[in-house]
Amino acid sequence: MIRKAVLPVAGLGTRFLPATKASPKEMLPILDKPIIQYAVEEAKKVGIQDFLFITGKHKRAIEDHFDKAYELEERLRNSGKLELLHKINCFENLNFAFIRQKEPRGLGDAIMYAKPFVNNEPFVVILSDDVIDPEYPVLQDMISIYEKTKTPVVALEEVPWSEVSRYGIVSVEKEGENYLIKDMIEKPEQSQAPSNLAIIGRYILTPDIFRYLEKVEPGKGGEIQLTDAMRLLLQDTKIYGYVIKCKRFDAGEKLGYIKTILEFALRDPEISKDLIKFLKEKAQSICS
Repeated sequence: MIRKAVLPVAGLGTRFLPATKASPKEMLPILDKPIIQYAVEEAKKVGIQDFLFITGKHKRAIEDHFDKAYELEERLRNSGKLELLHKINCFENLNFAFIRQKEPRGLGDAIMYAKPFVNNEPFVVILSDDVIDPEYPVLQDMISIYEKTKTPVVALEEVPWSEVSRYGIVSVEKEGENYLIKDMIEKPEQSQAPSNLAIIGRYILTPDIFRYLEKVEPGKGGEIQLTDAMRLLLQDTKIYGYVIKCKRFDAGEKLGYIKTILEFALRDPEISKDLIKFLKEKAQSICS
């Protein structure tokens, strides 16, 4: 049973400066929830209760968000706002731990900090910038593959060829209902990409990954890449790919973030009708 999730959140969030100068990018709101909460809720749905956040400087707000807020809770209770009280208390049965990455040295380095927390168990890694459609059970499907194979599983998405240089790209072959990964390369040029299947921010890893992370040489900018460690792991074990069948929202850059907000707002029964009216009026004014 997979019980633990690791969430690397130590990035500097430079794409959102100056908003992220002293506040974490992961706390930017999508409607009434911060980005990071969607990741935790996704893991909670599959029964995960233990969470480790790999943080950095100016990330204290994440810790505060998942902590108790006694004064606020008391005010909500006394004023009869029980629905809001429930919303901020929905993580009471979960366990949260936080450890600071000493310097930004890449995703692979961040994962290394999780070794004591993992304690020789398989675990999920979630990159919260990739917001998955909450109605679709991506993690559950990935866990089902892991339970059958007992080997690592990564989420994949077919991306436009013009964007392959932004991702880790894999070559695969079909094995029954699953995809067996044959090779992977981090951010290749379009002409060197073996496919347009990109690794996105959901992984199921086994403790073996730590041995391979220790072997990886730092690359560009002195960063240790998880993709490089997984490529070494491929020499000794199988890794499966799961092609997602739902929308992934890239909330890690400005345009993607705004698109994410719009998508979620259009699904919100409280505001969708007025939002659609506003968007139609705006489109008409631009076209006229």
